[in-house]
Amino acid sequence: MIASEPLPHFVDDLLGYLHETHPTYATLDGVHTHDDLLEDFSRHGIDSELHALSGYLRRLDEIQREGLTEVERLEHRMLTSHLQSRMFELEDVRTWERNPQQYADILASSLAGQALFPFAPAAERARRVLSKLRQTPRLIQAARDNIKDPPGIFVKVGIETMRGALKFIEEELPRAFADVDDLHLLGDLADAQTEASHAVGAYVQYLEEMAPKARASFRLGRDRFEQKLRLDEGISIPVDRLLAIATRELKATQEAFKSLAGRMNGGDPLETWARTKAEHPAPGELVNVGREQLAELATFLERQSIITLPAGEEITVAPTPDFYRWSFASMWTPGPFETKPTRAYYYLTDVDPTWPPDRQDEHLRDYNYPTLWSISIHEVYPGHFLHYQHLRRVESKTRKSIMFAPASFVEGWAHYCEQMMIEAGFGRQEYRVELGQLAEALIRLARFVVCIKLHAEDMSVEQGVRFFRDEAFVEEVSARREAERGTFDPTYLVYSVGKLMLLKLRQDYKQQQGKSFSLRSFHDTLLGQGTAPFWLHRQLLLGGDGGGDVLD
Repeated sequence: MIASEPLPHFVDDLLGYLHETHPTYATLDGVHTHDDLLEDFSRHGIDSELHALSGYLRRLDEIQREGLTEVERLEHRMLTSHLQSRMFELEDVRTWERNPQQYADILASSLAGQALFPFAPAAERARRVLSKLRQTPRLIQAARDNIKDPPGIFVKVGIETMRGALKFIEEELPRAFADVDDLHLLGDLADAQTEASHAVGAYVQYLEEMAPKARASFRLGRDRFEQKLRLDEGISIPVDRLLAIATRELKATQEAFKSLAGRMNGGDPLETWARTKAEHPAPGELVNVGREQLAELATFLERQSIITLPAGEEITVAPTPDFYRWSFASMWTPGPFETKPTRAYYYLTDVDPTWPPDRQDEHLRDYNYPTLWSISIHEVYPGHFLHYQHLRRVESKTRKSIMFAPASFVEGWAHYCEQMMIEAGFGRQEYRVELGQLAEALIRLARFVVCIKLHAEDMSVEQGVRFFRDEAFVEEVSARREAERGTFDPTYLVYSVGKLMLLKLRQDYKQQQGKSFSLRSFHDTLLGQGTAPFWLHRQLLLGGDGGGDVLD
């Protein structure tokens, strides 16, 4: 009998291939072997990836299960779904053929990954950016060749994101390397920027001409929607039951929001929320407030013993760099494979002093104190940043299967933290903090409902806008942005679903552990298992088949 391939060897090989094929994500993982490359979205590149993934799936199937450890058998099942998910995306969802936004997002993320993280000297990173800019016309040509009959909303959003990428290249990227003093390199960089700008600008014009004729549907349909959830997130719950859960949770959260707002000021809850949003940092003070919040959050976590705070990279709260000001707030954390000590950056975008007062106030209303607390909890403590700190403690060099992360766990953890901190007593003396948490939860639950109705039923984008406005108390501009996002991010229910699955897991684990249950031990153990689907976490924590369903 031929010896079965060891699973760790297979995972090493697969991860190496994926990092080579998707260099943008390799950089974010802390792997810098392919930092000078852009993804190959040509039809040949797509077909080659499909062929390779099919080969990996066959290899995985040939690994003899009886020779695997208990954990490896679970990982084998997870990896099978992950490969099937990638193939389903390429063959059935076909974002590469339907949405020009994908090309703009990859381009901007790839360039930003080199500009934001100082994991190499500026001149070296500038050379990598030079290489990427020279490959940009090829990327844009792939978009032209691939996208023939897109939905109109995808063209609209594609134009917006392509314009953002164009602005990034023309106006903002040069600022990232302003300190480079190699005149020859700077000259080559300027030439490449001009060539890349021309390619992107011409494609924007092409999309504008295409827009009036774009008639395709954005809907996945019920079957593909359920299949995507099953493969991407390990969720096999029928759509109708998911919608019933979403509606139940939305109504309960609305009642909690209205009740709390009534206790604060009485009267109309929306008026209470409007007054709350009017309380925000002054212009120029956003970073200082964010820094103070992180210090208070870290102190609270240390005193309450909710979760371990590993020693690791320092976190810097800073104004969003000029070349990245189109973002609202962002957390840039070194990848788990990063070998050099690198700071993590929590960027907050303050007002531009040249803006008129009314625009400055409008911008800062979205940074009201309760919302900013939720953002800091979600992005930093104990959300994404602390999650990544724990992930780096896992033996990622030997257990690389922990890298195949479902969004429902990554985003579910951060969203769960917003509620968990309130439960643990954070902001107990200040109702506004909890009101901000409930407002954020309402937005995520509205996403839960809207994405199902957009893709598995017949909800229109306009109906989605009204739903966010009326049910989640979101203002018109934000409501439209949220509803439009649901068309091209069909499973953005992962925030609420992940949070609910985590709460269910905690409840079941607490019941099993009885008096020995410790919240800190639960959190540390959970994050120590890596970023796996919830069904796998349940089996590791509860034993057996995981103690039943992942979601009530």
